[in-house]
Order: sequence, then structure tokens, then C-alpha cells
Amino acid sequence: MNRLYVLCTLIVPFFGWGEGIPDTPFDQEIPTYFRIGDGIEARDPDGETFSRIGAVAVKEDGGLVGAAVSNLENIKLLEFENGSWKIRAPFSNYIGTDPAFDHAASLTGKVLTGGEESSDENRIVAYSQFPDGGSLAATGKGVWQRSLATEDERKIVFEGKDPVLTLAAGPEGAAGVGTEKGLFVRADADREFDQVYPADEKYSWAPRKVSALAYDSKGRLWFGSEQGIGVLDGEKWRLYTGEEGLPYNRFTCAAPGEDGVIWFGTEKGAIRFDGGNFSYRAAGRWATADRIESIAVEEDGTAWIACANGITRIERRSMTLAEKAEHYIEVTERLHNRDGYITDRSLTKKGDIATAQEKITDNDGQYTAWYATAHIFRYALTGDPEAKAIAKRCFEACKRLVDIVPESMEGFPARVLIPADWHEPVNEQYGMEYNLAKQKGDPFWKLITPRFPLSEDGKYRWKNDTSSDELAGHYLIYDLYYRHVAETEEEKEPIRQVVREMTDHLIRNEFNLIDHDGKPTRWARFGPEYLYTAQGWEQRGLNSLMLLSYLAVAEEITGDAKYAEVAEMLRDKYFYDINTVQPRPYFPPENVVPWDNGFVMLSFYALMNYDLDPERQIVYRRGLEDSYLFISKQTNPFWSFFYGAAATEFEKRAESGHYDNAFPDFDPYAQYWLDRFAGWDQDAEGSVESLRELPLDLVAWFQKNSHRLDVQHDPTPTQKYEYGWSKVDGKALPYSERGHVRLDRDCFDIDLEEGGEGSGMSLHEGTIFLLPYYIARYYGFIE
Repeated sequence: MNRLYVLCTLIVPFFGWGEGIPDTPFDQEIPTYFRIGDGIEARDPDGETFSRIGAVAVKEDGGLVGAAVSNLENIKLLEFENGSWKIRAPFSNYIGTDPAFDHAASLTGKVLTGGEESSDENRIVAYSQFPDGGSLAATGKGVWQRSLATEDERKIVFEGKDPVLTLAAGPEGAAGVGTEKGLFVRADADREFDQVYPADEKYSWAPRKVSALAYDSKGRLWFGSEQGIGVLDGEKWRLYTGEEGLPYNRFTCAAPGEDGVIWFGTEKGAIRFDGGNFSYRAAGRWATADRIESIAVEEDGTAWIACANGITRIERRSMTLAEKAEHYIEVTERLHNRDGYITDRSLTKKGDIATAQEKITDNDGQYTAWYATAHIFRYALTGDPEAKAIAKRCFEACKRLVDIVPESMEGFPARVLIPADWHEPVNEQYGMEYNLAKQKGDPFWKLITPRFPLSEDGKYRWKNDTSSDELAGHYLIYDLYYRHVAETEEEKEPIRQVVREMTDHLIRNEFNLIDHDGKPTRWARFGPEYLYTAQGWEQRGLNSLMLLSYLAVAEEITGDAKYAEVAEMLRDKYFYDINTVQPRPYFPPENVVPWDNGFVMLSFYALMNYDLDPERQIVYRRGLEDSYLFISKQTNPFWSFFYGAAATEFEKRAESGHYDNAFPDFDPYAQYWLDRFAGWDQDAEGSVESLRELPLDLVAWFQKNSHRLDVQHDPTPTQKYEYGWSKVDGKALPYSERGHVRLDRDCFDIDLEEGGEGSGMSLHEGTIFLLPYYIARYYGFIE
């Protein structure tokens, strides 16, 4: 088939982006957990233990109080001091000393209206304090009001046909009552309660199950019902559903925050709304349980979220991206450096970073290379000697993976390198029984033992069956370390050596990595005899692209023309360059793995730098665009900023006239693509916002989002249900609302199930932030 015809049949849209985004301060949310028995005293002086937390509240002097119910169904009052929650006993000494104590105690559902015998008719089911004193309390008899001036005088101000679910006492006597079948509001103390039917330009509701009410700091009344939430500002209503971004609608409580912010508790997490954006704060990372019992917010915006088993504090700390980078570098260096290799860690206690233990992965080399790349760009930007030292340490660690294998396998990069006395019996764990079990679910699984051969000196074990993932990491670090860090001949020669060995291994083995059994590894197969088969067709585009990029890097670093000759043969005889126009399939779903997106971007980046033939560059630019089209809405900063870097290299050459004479026999073709690609101007704010949203602790938590109202589920045939995106902007949910905290995960995967990565038992390294941040800084996407 004519090569140009193939190119012309694949037309793709174009996206780009514009000026750098300033690194202005933002609010970084930081959770701290206090669980019963761990940050919350579990027993009172009399030996009673807690069965549940009922509420949390802010005192008039800014202190924090709470209430709990003991195993004997007694109320226990709590106060936060010196970093933990202490019991305040006896109970009677504190009721009436501060409205917050009264409020917290009442929300346990154990307090009576006063003096009456214990009965459901007299038990308080909802309570709210007026800003200027006095309170409302709902019981089975109705809503009672107590004034501040006549403290002992109580009167019923509301009696409805349906049970009261919630109350809100507002300024100047304004108040709201929520019931199973309606919302009732009075404008001030002199008015009666009227049932209201909120309506705006889009919706008109008769609210049902109004279980959350609060007046915000601007005096506006907010409610939560089964239809959604609404706010009354003066006489005007504004209503919100999942279409406007409301995540969930089974409400348990509401609380005012700073500067008009409103919080809602639900049966599955908390919701913060600042008037423009909803933030969903679910169990795991943000709360100790699904159901939220109570929320209290301090003046500075610090939120306290009470669940039955504990209380979470969510602080808002002003921070820049540069300061966040410093945090991740410090943590990664302190916790994730294992003999020069950068890997995630296991936790022995959920979410407790202090329990982190070292581990190995399938991709120690790749993850180390990615971390090194961040510091390579950091060094290129700043000249910081610490950045160079870290990059050098990582380079040497990656090179050891190549040097450790037997001479007969020269150029083969091991996955992992560990001491021979490693604390885990790795060959037993990954023995033939393990292999056979894996092959049952994956017919292409390679049966090979041992998985961890002993090095020739007997000091180390190295893991085999290396994949293309690892090769991508090696070529990335060697390329960029050579270009931006190595200055002397002494620094450059080891890079040439390792690149030459790896590339020659591929060439002499028909473009495969050959393992100690003399056979190709499972995934690192790049030769035409494999890619042009039924088994290899899914990898044809990506592996063609990757191999061409490896050869281009090898030619650039070693100066050996043979690598260019090999690449020419693959292009002319097997159309490897044409294969790159569509580097990977995106359907059906079972053929799609997210980490391939990163390899696509890295490979095109290398080719844009080194394979400077004008016509091939246009071909590669098309493949780059086609690939980014499918992933741009995921706002993964790693993929997005490497796409931008590759597109920038193309743009610079277009401005210099590099492509002016491309495709001379088909004049309109080159100019058509230059018009589409040479100038690119797309907002990068989504990817920068992903960096801001990324949690500081990088623990992978269980996170379920498929129940949300604001998620559009993918309607594609055969696609799994737990796959979707925001209804509001069509983009992936923010990192703060997902469990994934890795560079190479699918951002549209909305349910990270409990167990494995989402167990709260794994702590990931800071590369997910550092690599995209520093390449964005280097190319000016972030100022």
C-alpha cells in the first residue's frame, strides 16, 4: 500500500496550549486522623469505653469540642488539646458552660429537652444555636425555641405532621426546619414558618427528606434534600444537582465554612462547596468512615469531620507548586530510596506513614529513571548540585541493572536488583506454582524460573522477564542525563557504553530482549516477525514507535551510524514510521492499558528531538496528536506536559522553516499539517490543577465514585461500569477524589477497589508530581 495514502486516510483533530501559568499560592488540604483509641481517648476515668462519636463543634473561643456515646449508652464530652481528644468529665459540669458543648451533646441523640422523663417525644433529634444567643431544639413534639434573655423559657415554635430531620438557626431570628416531606422557613423572629418550594431558572422542587440545613457566614440558608442542594440568598434561590457538579444527595448534616463556603455530610463522605467548585471528601483519605455524623469548621477554613469511629481534621495550608516540590523531594529522599532505587513502600498500618517498609516492584528501573528525569530537568533549570547528585545516583543505579546480568546476556536490563540475603524468599514466592496460577488467567504469561537468578559474584539477585516499560525508563534517563547533566568525557562514556550494550542486544536478537532461558521476554518484543502476527498486532504501533526512539537515542549518544541504518531498514521494509501514526489501540477496553500512554509520549519526545527528517517529523507529529486526543481529558500532567514538550520541539522547527520542503510531490499535504500543528495554543490549567490537587501524603486509598451523581459513565460497548468522567467539564475527577496516586494509572477509572493498591497500605513516591512539574517548568508551561 502507498505510504502517503495511508497517512492521508488518518485525519485527527488538534489541541495545543498557551502561555505559562504563574505559580500562585493555593490551599493545600492536609488530613489528620483521630480514631477512638488512637488520638481519641477510648475510656473515661470510670473505665467506660466509647462505642461511637456523635458530633464535633467549635467553641466560642475557637477551641474544639466533641461528644461520644459510651458502650453503656452514656454521653461523654471531649475537648481537643495538645494534639489529641481528651475526655471532659463529669458530663454535668460542662453542659451550659459553652453553646458548643450543648450543641455537640445534643447531636448524639441522647439529650432531653430538660426535666422530662426519658421518651422519644422529649429526646432532641436536632439542635441549632442562634448567632446572638438562644437555640432551637426539635423533639417528637415539635421545635422548641429557648431565648437567651429568658434562659429558662421555652416555647414550641413549629409543629408539623412529619418528623423533623434538621434545624438551622440564622441571623435575626431567621430559621429553617427540614422534615421528611418539606422545607419550612421563617425570615425573622416575628414571622411564622412557611413551607417553601424552591425554584430557579432550571428547577422547581417540592423538597423531600430535607436532612441538612445551615446558614453560611453570609447569612444565606442552605438545604440538602433528595433532589439536591439549594441556597436562599435574599429572596432568590439557586439549586444544584449532579448536572451542576453535586456529587451525592443522601445528606446527614451541613455546616458553614469560611467566606460563604458550605459543607455537607452524607452517608458516603463529605462535600465542600465554595460557590464555584464541589469537592468530594470520601472515606479513606478524608474521613474515617463513610457516614458523616457532624462537621465543624474553624474561622481559617480548617474542617473537622466526625464519623462514628473517629474525627478527621482537614487543614488548608497556603502553598506554591515550588514549595510542594520541595516537600515531595524531602519525603522521597527520606522514605523511598532503596540502595539508589526509587520505589513505593508498604505500610503495616493503614495510612500510617511511620510504618512504611521497603519493597521491590516489577519496575524499579523505570520508576528510578522517572524520578531521575525530574532532577535532570531541575538541574537544567537551576544548576542545583543536589539535583545533579540525585540524578547521578539514579543513573548509576539504573546502569547497575544492566551490568549485573551474565556476560552472555550483555545489554539485558534486569527489572530489580536486591541483596542475596533479601528478607523475602522471592524465588519461592515467584516459583512455578505462581507461574502456572498466573498463566490460567493470562495465556501469554511466560513460564520462567528462577525469577531472581543469582549474580555471578553471588552477592545479588536480579529479576528477569524485563518488559518494554523498563527499556523506556532506561533510554529516557540515559538520553536526558547525557544531554543535560554529563559534561566531561568521563561522565559521558559510561552512558555511551550502556546505551550501546542495550541497543546491540536488541539488534543481535532480532529486536527482542532475550532472557536467561534463551527466549524473548513476555513484553519486550519489537521485531517484525512478532509485530506482524495476530499475537503482536496490538503492540505493533507502540513497539514500532519505541524501537525507533531507542535507535534515535542510541545514534545521538554514541554517534554510530549503524543505528540510523537499522532504523532506515525498519522504516523502508516494515513501515515502522507509518505504524506510529496510531501508536496504540483504544478499543476494545481490555486491550487498553494506561501506562502505555506515557511510553507513547516519551517516545515521540525522543523522535522530535533526534529524528529530524522533515517528512518523518510530520508523520510523528500526527501520531503524537492522535494519541493525545484520546487522553487529553484525563488531565494527567505527566502525559500532558510530555505531549507539550514534544509539540514545542516541532513548533520551534516549524518557525525556522525546517518543514518548508517536505513532501515536494504533494505540496498541499505538508502545509495542511503545518497549519494545524505549527502554532498550538491550549490552556494547560487542567494539568496544573492536577498538580495542585495531588494529596501530599501519596497513600493509595480505597475510593469508590461510581455512585456519584456528577459522574458520566462510559457508554462504550463492553466497557466496565466503573469508568467515567465529570458531567460538568467532561474531564477526569480530581486526584484528591481518586485513589490512584501514580503517574501511569487510568484517570477515568473511578472505582479503585479496596485491597491491593487501594488498601491504604501503600505509600507512593513523589515522582507523580516532580516529573511533570519540572518538565513543565523547563518548557515554560509553569512560570
